[in-house]
Amino acid sequence: MKSQQILQTIYIKKEGLMKRVLLKLSGEALAGDKKTGFDEAVCKEVAAQVKPAVDAGLQLGVVIGGGNFWRGRTSNAIDRTKADQIGMLATVMNALYVSEIFRNAGMKTEILTPFAVGTMTKMFSKDLANECLEAGKVVFFAGGTGHPYFSTDTGVVLRAIEMEADIILLAKAVDGVYDSDPKTNPAAVKYDRVSIDEVIEKKLAVVDLTASIMCMEQKMPMAVFGLNEENSIARALAGDITGTYVTV
Repeated sequence: MKSQQILQTIYIKKEGLMKRVLLKLSGEALAGDKKTGFDEAVCKEVAAQVKPAVDAGLQLGVVIGGGNFWRGRTSNAIDRTKADQIGMLATVMNALYVSEIFRNAGMKTEILTPFAVGTMTKMFSKDLANECLEAGKVVFFAGGTGHPYFSTDTGVVLRAIEMEADIILLAKAVDGVYDSDPKTNPAAVKYDRVSIDEVIEKKLAVVDLTASIMCMEQKMPMAVFGLNEENSIARALAGDITGTYVTV
């Protein structure tokens, strides 16, 4: 309870900094040490960090990758279109699960997909997304763009642009954007701020090239932070970014 009050205070102090945010979570992160499927404790911790910001009035969209279930592009035995379709369904499963965790934590949610998934989700439209966000619901955008050959990165940026988000928050295993891979280069330097033009020019791999160009053209800023740092999601939602701002 005390930690919840602290996080609530963090957000209230910065109230008005951001009104509408799109948060991207990796599917692998939801799996925790299991590396596949879901780690319920991890998902509950994400919900606990998100709730204070939502309670304070932040309008939140969430996109979750599907890597905890499917990495089809590493196989040459499966047609690329079919592999991407399986990946889209993996993101739907993740949204269904995490949405229920959020609801159990006391938040209202909606899952929107670009294709019909029976009665389990609703078809995406900008108007419906805006209605849900303005009603205080956390909106999960699942299924990517609905088309093959487009990554989750592209889906994230597309939905952020459509929902007119103030910023995209990317929760990653790495704590920011570096000039080279910190896993292989101990001397890699982290950027506090970097322009999207530099990201594209130097191929810094914040998001893929298609998504990067969309951010550049539509002036959509991003911030990258380390998912594994304590209260990192709560702090990022409060505008307290210890990673890297990607400016436009």
